[in-house]
Amino acid sequence: MLVQRSETLPFFQRFFGDLFDNEFADWANSNFSSTNTTLPAVNIKETNDDFEVTMAVPGMSKKDFKINLKDNILTISSEKKEEKEEKDANYTRREYSYQSFSRSFTLPKDVVDDDKITAKYDNGELRLKIPKKEEVKTKKPLQIEIK
Repeated sequence: MLVQRSETLPFFQRFFGDLFDNEFADWANSNFSSTNTTLPAVNIKETNDDFEVTMAVPGMSKKDFKINLKDNILTISSEKKEEKEEKDANYTRREYSYQSFSRSFTLPKDVVDDDKITAKYDNGELRLKIPKKEEVKTKKPLQIEIK
């Protein structure tokens, strides 16, 4: 069998090769875990007084979350199962839904005031406020008056 090659074929190979090799199609950079489950987007902001963690998790309720802190590792996880069944004279339809994720963050050692961490879920956002210990907060410079 004789294989015929076209001059346009290398262009298409280059085009599609580049398309799937570039960062746009790099699935490792997306919000998927190694188990191919979607991970919620997280923003972490540090202020002088605390760390603020905001996680986008629409469609959940506060009872769906577990938040643990052990050995300076903060773990936020969720598991939600739903089952719907619809019966009619001629058929039965069942729908199942399962969502889960787990995200862990290492907090700076001896910086966080563990007993004062708060969490709130509202309008699809989970917000955690993680206060810093008083001794690690940056204090404003003291102004000394010259007499």
